[in-house]
Amino acid sequence: MSTLEPTAAPRPLVEPTPGQDKDEAIYLHLHTAIFEAHLTPGTRLPEDALSRSFGVSRTIIRKVLQRLGHEGLVEIRPNRGAVVGEPSVDESREVFATRKILECGAMAEVIKRATEADLKALAAIVAQEDAAQKDGDRPAAIRLSGEFHVRLAEITANGILARTVSALVARSSLIIATYGSPISTSCRHSEHTEIITLIRAGKTEAAAAWMAEHLDRVESGFAYSENAPKPPGLEEILQRVAPRVPKKRLL
Repeated sequence: MSTLEPTAAPRPLVEPTPGQDKDEAIYLHLHTAIFEAHLTPGTRLPEDALSRSFGVSRTIIRKVLQRLGHEGLVEIRPNRGAVVGEPSVDESREVFATRKILECGAMAEVIKRATEADLKALAAIVAQEDAAQKDGDRPAAIRLSGEFHVRLAEITANGILARTVSALVARSSLIIATYGSPISTSCRHSEHTEIITLIRAGKTEAAAAWMAEHLDRVESGFAYSENAPKPPGLEEILQRVAPRVPKKRLL
């Protein structure tokens, strides 16, 4: 397991936006760092180091880590502290099997409810994903790919489904960080474009079948093993992520 050495930060890394609590701003920062695979699975998240980096008490850091723990992005280990989640091979396969059941099954409701505005919003995400891939910005491509799948689930207007898919997509980001190749992302943007086409055409069975094939193709790119890459230092990672953090949660 990788260990991050605490370093002193010259100034707090986050400044909450008006009406935003500091713990929410810190949560968004860490969520972005984990989801975009800057903080890799197994990386220790020492409360004292995070407290110094963000200029807040350990109580606030503990609250944020517990929230991330409930979402499956962080594991809180008794007497060992918090680490970025480490999905096993079996769990990874189960995550994608569950995603297929939910996301393929949702296609009928997506097609029933999708408006032209919804399809344009999906196409805009794909365009940003395409630009990120062309720029070689793998973290942004992973985030946008996940945002696409969550947005599809949100179209169903089923809050439980959307939240479940969002949690599985977040967990998938850890799977990609653990088992994906250096050049892989969670999805190919061209496949997302094809799904939009099928939804617009009202082809429920074809859209469900394509989603299943799409997720199978993503998973087929993983090299399942138990070896995770070693991350750089904590402060370096958090400084790098700072400009990328959204003002509110997107997933």
